[in-house]
Amino acid sequence: MIVEGIVLFQERQHVVFIGDSITDCGRRDSYAPFGNGYMSLIRAFVTARRPDAHLTWTNQGISGNTVRDLAARWERDAIEARPDWLSVMIGINDVWRAFTGQLDEAVPIDEYERTLRALLTRAVQATGCRLILADPYIIEPDRDEPQRAESDRYGKVVAALAAEFDAVHVATQQAFDQALSSTRPSDWADDRIHPNLAGHAVIADAFLQAIDTTD
Repeated sequence: MIVEGIVLFQERQHVVFIGDSITDCGRRDSYAPFGNGYMSLIRAFVTARRPDAHLTWTNQGISGNTVRDLAARWERDAIEARPDWLSVMIGINDVWRAFTGQLDEAVPIDEYERTLRALLTRAVQATGCRLILADPYIIEPDRDEPQRAESDRYGKVVAALAAEFDAVHVATQQAFDQALSSTRPSDWADDRIHPNLAGHAVIADAFLQAIDTTD
């Protein structure tokens, strides 16, 4: 993991993560308050390397969320948290629901882009926070597989929004693609979505590389 030079965060800043089950990871029950996934790993490594920063960390992930759910709780969980840095990873369920017979809960890509842009605009204008945007992903090496192809479309939206908002962009799909060059999807997740610990470490490593400003 590339963590030696993390200087992006300033002393006593508040770093808030918001998203779905990949961010949640039991943070509301068994693994309160940070969960046992990528967010907890990032916090641990950044704290170990930057103990002088005295950062505050908050996990606002909720399992099952789509961008519609984020919109419903944005004021309470994003704006009122007053983040200095807001990390957003959302979109997996927005895509996945279309492939599990829950079409009314799937979020079309135009609505996804419009809603996410509005939420990010609101956060920046209301709090002055900086943004970290992570791509939705599926742990599937075949880029022509229908869900993978659709997920890639949503990932392009996130990449474009990261450029638009001058955000730190975390290419999580690319990180898994690199891992899959020599492994199988089942090495990282039973369902191609919910990572085991090693899978969460892939995500965390992608974040750490993205926020390492010494590169």
